[in-house]
Amino acid sequence: MGKVTKAVIPVAGLGTRFLPATKAMPKEMLPVVDKPVIQYVVEEAVEADVPHILMVTGRNKHAVENHFDRAFELETRLEQKGDSAKLNAVAESTELADIHYVRQGDALGLGHAVSKARAFVANEPFALLLGDEIVQGDESFLARMIAIAEKYRATVVALLEVPLSEVHKYGIATIEGFPAEDADVVRITSLVEKPAQETAPSRFAVVGRYVLQPEIFDVIDNLKPGVGGEIQLTDALNELSKNTEQEKPVLGVVLRGRRLDMGNQLTFLQATVELALERDDIGSDFREWLKEYSSKL
Repeated sequence: MGKVTKAVIPVAGLGTRFLPATKAMPKEMLPVVDKPVIQYVVEEAVEADVPHILMVTGRNKHAVENHFDRAFELETRLEQKGDSAKLNAVAESTELADIHYVRQGDALGLGHAVSKARAFVANEPFALLLGDEIVQGDESFLARMIAIAEKYRATVVALLEVPLSEVHKYGIATIEGFPAEDADVVRITSLVEKPAQETAPSRFAVVGRYVLQPEIFDVIDNLKPGVGGEIQLTDALNELSKNTEQEKPVLGVVLRGRRLDMGNQLTFLQATVELALERDDIGSDFREWLKEYSSKL
């Protein structure tokens, strides 16, 4: 297995939960304090030493491409004003990574979006990062997933233990112990998309970080539409997990760090508050204001 140097980030979704804000703005460009969600995700890939990124886009996603492109007029104006701090902030996104784009076309599900990366990935393992989740920890969780994938020649997914009341929102894994010295690593023997509480095989949910082997593309090509009439990546991973004798197992790494869900209004606001409080420039003042405001409730 070669070194993982490529990442795929699907950003073709319509963002209907954030309407009307996303009528003209991609949800991936919604600002968390002063930086769009998608930049956090790209920075996570770069932190894991994955410099080549493909974004699977759709219509009206030009703002995403523009954000990672040069802004000559703006940069020139800031340079003339001598505002080096803002100039560096603007230039940072341009210089983050080697970013490519491909259109998904028909929105037929996450599995379909992944299939659009085949030419970019070629015959190499690759990381897949969903664009509406930010994952953080003391060290790069994605880098650890990549290390596990390379060590065991495995497909690796991120797992998060969720309340039973929330299993219907996720792909849920059946897991068993894996004979490894690596903590929080399990073997996945099956996956089911959005099960009812009564039928869920566990409370371990697949969340938006994956390291996939190139054979995933052949599996996706042979899938029939699943939940919601879409090509589900969960179904493709389930097919891979069925072969217990395979040399390349499907493994899960349990996330012990922080996952910030940007998928709905409430969790987006919660994530914004958390990240704002951690800022060196505004965190202290914001904390004091938040205490004063909450005391009035």
